[in-house]
Amino acid sequence: MTDQPLREPTLLLLTALADAPRHGYALIKEVETISQGRVRLRAGTLYGALDRLLKQGLVRVEREEIVDSRMRRTYALTDAGSALLAAEAERLRATADEAARRLGVGLSRPGGATA
Repeated sequence: MTDQPLREPTLLLLTALADAPRHGYALIKEVETISQGRVRLRAGTLYGALDRLLKQGLVRVEREEIVDSRMRRTYALTDAGSALLAAEAERLRATADEAARRLGVGLSRPGGATA
C-alpha cells in the first residue's frame, strides 16, 4: 500500500468494485453514477487503469466469458484492494471531519449522528 492519496479515477474504480464484481461497461456506468456524472471514463482510460490495478494486485479477473462473440472480463477487488480502499475512505473521512470542525459545521453521520 501507499501513503499517497488515490487519484480520483482509481478511487472511483475501487469503490465501484467494492460491493460486487463488474465488467467494463458496468464499471463505466457505475463510476458515472458514483461521481454523480462528473467522471465519465472512456474505454481506453478504463482498461489502462484496470491493467495497472491488476499489476498492483488491487483487482483480479473474476471470470471471462464470450458475449456476442467478444471476450468479457468481470473484475473484482482483491483483499489488498479492499484494504487500500478502506484506508483511503478513512483518510478522506478524517480530512472532511477536520474541515467541518474548522468551519464550525457538523457532518452528518450514518444513523443521524453528527461529527
